[in-house]
Amino acid sequence: MRRFVSQTADRLRPSGIRKYFDIAATMEDVVTLGIGEPNFVTPDHILQAGVQSALKGQTGYTSNSGDPCLRQAISNYVGRLYGVEYHPEDEILVTVGVSEALFLAMKAVLDPGDEVLVVEPCFVANPAAVEMAGGVPVMVATKPENEFQVTGNDLEAHITPRTKALLISYPSNPTGAVLSDENLRQVAAFAEKYDLVVISDEIYERLVYSGHQHTNFASLPGMRERTIVLSGMSKTFAMTGWRVGYATAPADLIAAMKKFHQYLIMSAPTMGQMAATEALLHGEDDVAAMRQAYDRRRRLIVEGFNRLGLSCFEPRGAFYAFPSIASTGMDEETFCERLLLEDRVALIPGSAFGASGAGYVRAAYATSEANISEALARIERFLQRHGLLQAEMV
Repeated sequence: MRRFVSQTADRLRPSGIRKYFDIAATMEDVVTLGIGEPNFVTPDHILQAGVQSALKGQTGYTSNSGDPCLRQAISNYVGRLYGVEYHPEDEILVTVGVSEALFLAMKAVLDPGDEVLVVEPCFVANPAAVEMAGGVPVMVATKPENEFQVTGNDLEAHITPRTKALLISYPSNPTGAVLSDENLRQVAAFAEKYDLVVISDEIYERLVYSGHQHTNFASLPGMRERTIVLSGMSKTFAMTGWRVGYATAPADLIAAMKKFHQYLIMSAPTMGQMAATEALLHGEDDVAAMRQAYDRRRRLIVEGFNRLGLSCFEPRGAFYAFPSIASTGMDEETFCERLLLEDRVALIPGSAFGASGAGYVRAAYATSEANISEALARIERFLQRHGLLQAEMV
């Protein structure tokens, strides 16, 4: 009998994150800083909007593009925050989370063999989405000395005649980096110079700290007509399980994405869409409260890693810290495996997010302060046992 698995499936790498979740699932008393998911329950008024929609019998499909009231709410939300206007009828598509939106964007713009510049370290799905759409991911490494921000020079070094698109994700998972105004201008100039479509994953857009403000990439001069912005409800409103994301883009790109969406999905979950509308209309106080909590956790974990000699630059967005483990003499895979097995703390090796993540680990601070403190205590114990703490740190 022939082998039925496709070459595409064979070539696709398994998620570098899943391995550690699977090991941790077999163990007791694990403190996990590995999961990029808010530990908050969806705010009650948002939850009730979804529940009430089901109780009212709103259990059928919506429009392929998404419920009209939700699309109008997205249009108003983006316009209010960033001054970018999108027509709810043909420039907004509601998707099953940002994961679907990312895949649809790739399918809509790529022909076989087209290259996409993928800035890394990045979420594990980013290069995979390019490959699944028939494209070729060209990884663009960022550097710790630039706080993992991509620059125009970084991108210039990877351009070829086959380059069609640029995929950026800021605020960044896994580093927490946020692009400076100068680097935003450089990236925009690069996209215009080489006539590229920009796919900007902005799912962490509302989680920025220390006085920083997020810039919607499409709001930059000349970028709206060449940019697909991806965002959603999961991180901002603690709605991961509701599975509601969205894309905003010029009408021709949204129409292309919708062709694939209508065959794959039909529509995003109806109850999730009703809850999402409530979140966008009345959820600002919830966003502020959760962002303040994340900020406290951010400062706690970064100070903790630096105190332990695991050098960590200040993440200015998302809810991840990305400390260096160079001082331990271990590679990131060894460090994470031994820490999990010996002291039951789950972190993710930085190399799971691209080659430029080697020598780092990702720690999600989307958990309680008590869990963060306990994890830091266990990491200190681990380092001390292996003689990796300097005397003044003990």
